[in-house]
Amino acid sequence: MTFAEISAALPPQAVTSVENLPFPKIASGKVREIFDLGDALLLVASDRLSAFDVILPDGIPGKGIILNQMSLWWFSQTTGIIGNHLLPDQAGEFARRGITDRDLQLRSMVVRKLKPLTIECVVRGYLVGSGWSSYQKTGEVCGHRLPAGLRQADKLPQPLFTPTTKAPKGEHDAPINDAQGAAAVGAALYEQVKATSLALYKIGHDRAKAAGMILADTKFEFGTDAAGKLVLIDEVLTPDSSRYWPADQYAPNQSPPSYDKQFVRDHLIAIKWDQTPPAPVLPQEVIRGTQAKYLTALKNLLG
Repeated sequence: MTFAEISAALPPQAVTSVENLPFPKIASGKVREIFDLGDALLLVASDRLSAFDVILPDGIPGKGIILNQMSLWWFSQTTGIIGNHLLPDQAGEFARRGITDRDLQLRSMVVRKLKPLTIECVVRGYLVGSGWSSYQKTGEVCGHRLPAGLRQADKLPQPLFTPTTKAPKGEHDAPINDAQGAAAVGAALYEQVKATSLALYKIGHDRAKAAGMILADTKFEFGTDAAGKLVLIDEVLTPDSSRYWPADQYAPNQSPPSYDKQFVRDHLIAIKWDQTPPAPVLPQEVIRGTQAKYLTALKNLLG
């Protein structure tokens, strides 16, 4: 789909829950809801928004559509690196299963049933966020010793693979080192996951650069099929799983503006929310501003 087609299809109100589908719902995450189709799964991206691991009362209209369509685009761009969980004919899968609602189609994907890995795969190319906080205290990021004198948002000497645990709902993921990652998934598979994550980050960074953006960091998720083959799953290189900066506004020694929910986090910090439920209601200007940032990232990539 083109950017114009996607932006024209965004709903006026946020879709924060998906109900009344004739399929069993088997899981509900911060954003996505998962339904069992028998021989496959239906992943539906809602418009929910979380910050500091708390789901906010207000969604961002069309956010799920933006995330889903961006993931579909990136899946098509990365098949040369790794296969993904999509069934090949999405339109045919929708038709075969009676999924005719256009909004639902745009925010959904029909995927294979796979075994998710028990780690999340983070790649950092720039010194920002929790990595910057850690570096200030220890000179390290997730066990990686870095040169002295780096500034906030500096480009790292090389991208770092910094995996985390998958924490239970409501808890924070914890960083793990290579030895812990290998123990969690097996040494050979861990090395494959690490190499694949770094390769995906490189293609994401290069494509973002061509679109006038910087991909500062990102998170990937993987699963394995019945034969043990590694497969890319969930979402990929979206503003929810990645930190994109406008290249023309980038400068080190500060936290650059970004095309993601940092806009919301900054608002919540400014009003001194204590980051515990219930989360406060968002002003309309924050909702509209967040939607605009997600749309800009999509437009930059798709043209």
